[in-house]
Amino acid sequence: MTHTNRNIALFSILTLSLVLLVLLNISLGSVSIPIKDVLKNLIGENSSKETWDYIIINYRLPKAITAIVVGIGLSVSGLLMQTLFRNPLAGPDVLGLSSGASLGVATIVMGATFLPMGLSAVLLSSFGIILASSLGSFLVLLAVLAVSQRLRDTMAILIVGLMFASLTSAIVGTLTYFSTAEQLQKFTFWSMGNLGNLSWSSIVILSICVTTGLLLSLVSIKPLNALLLGENYARSLGMNYKRTRLIIILATSILAGSITAYAGPIAFIGLAVPHITKLVFQTSNHTILFWATLLFGAIIMLICDSISQLPGSDLTLPINAVTSIFGAPIVIWLLIRKRKMMN
Repeated sequence: MTHTNRNIALFSILTLSLVLLVLLNISLGSVSIPIKDVLKNLIGENSSKETWDYIIINYRLPKAITAIVVGIGLSVSGLLMQTLFRNPLAGPDVLGLSSGASLGVATIVMGATFLPMGLSAVLLSSFGIILASSLGSFLVLLAVLAVSQRLRDTMAILIVGLMFASLTSAIVGTLTYFSTAEQLQKFTFWSMGNLGNLSWSSIVILSICVTTGLLLSLVSIKPLNALLLGENYARSLGMNYKRTRLIIILATSILAGSITAYAGPIAFIGLAVPHITKLVFQTSNHTILFWATLLFGAIIMLICDSISQLPGSDLTLPINAVTSIFGAPIVIWLLIRKRKMMN
């Protein structure tokens, strides 16, 4: 089988897997719904029970779409960061955006006692949490962009991002120390990530943000291939390196910042999915990697969400815990397998 045919076969398998996983994800939960009834509902017909239609439209379908959007956004932003910094440990949080979002939420949640009753009630609502998270990410983004315009060295920007993350984490830690048990619990629940609390209007806004980030990423595909061979090589090809770096940072910020605002900080996906994609497709061509990472991100996020629902149980596991527990062993296994194949 030629490399092109192999890629076509892999893309076909991934697309079919994504469709099947969407149906499976919607059917699983505390109330089990047969897949044929899920299909009926999705094509506009009524399922066997009216309550199933209500559950699918108001709970299961929005959560499945959120999982797909979150998986796509985090995976692609991880790919961008790993290529830009030429660092396999880079993820969407290396610029400090997730930490900035956490600081915004922590300030609202743990500082609510110092605010008037009416104002604190508004800020502690779902809209207030999203606004605080977005503002925190945006402020860190502005700081990183301001620094990136002054620094020529990309690795220095990585260090600056990590320093911002450390600074914001220290402030969050200080706020945590002086907060009440109720405030701590609320902040902890947010930090565990959640895919199931978004309304249809929130999903539309999140989808628009992620689509914008993906379009900026698409513009960067050719420069990303050039960056694999280093900054000097990319410049020798006539690439405007500073402009490309700015677009990549902006794309990552929109993707990671919007997702953290709406779904909370979700670990593992952005770091590991690009590695899984490279190991499966055995290529460094970003024209292929972009679409493959996009599909893998959606698939793995749906699998993790299905596991977190604990089918047949009323309990739900934190999505953050599931992504790490499920994902880390897979990456370790793939890396060991790759090393054995090379030997």
